[in-house]
Amino acid sequence: MAIFAVQRELPGITMEQLAGAQKAAISTSEQLSKEGVPVKYVRSNFYPGSNHCTCLFEAADAEAVKKVNDTASLPYVKIEEVLDLNP
Repeated sequence: MAIFAVQRELPGITMEQLAGAQKAAISTSEQLSKEGVPVKYVRSNFYPGSNHCTCLFEAADAEAVKKVNDTASLPYVKIEEVLDLNP
C-alpha cells in the first residue's frame, strides 16, 4: 500500500469543523474498507497561518483516497502519492 497526501484549502474553518472533518475521514475510510476498498486514514497537519491542511491516507491507489473524500464530502485541491519519510 502507498501513502497519498490530500491537500486542502480551508479558509475560515473552526477547530470544531476541522475535528468533524477528521472524524468523517476516519469513519468513511473504515466504512469503505469494510466494503472492500482498503484505505486507512493516517494523520493530518493543519497550517493555521495559511488555512492549508494535508491529510495522509494509506491505500492501493489514489482512486480509493478520492472515493473517501468524495463520499465524506470533504473538499480537496489535490491528491498525490508521497513518500512518508519517518526515521
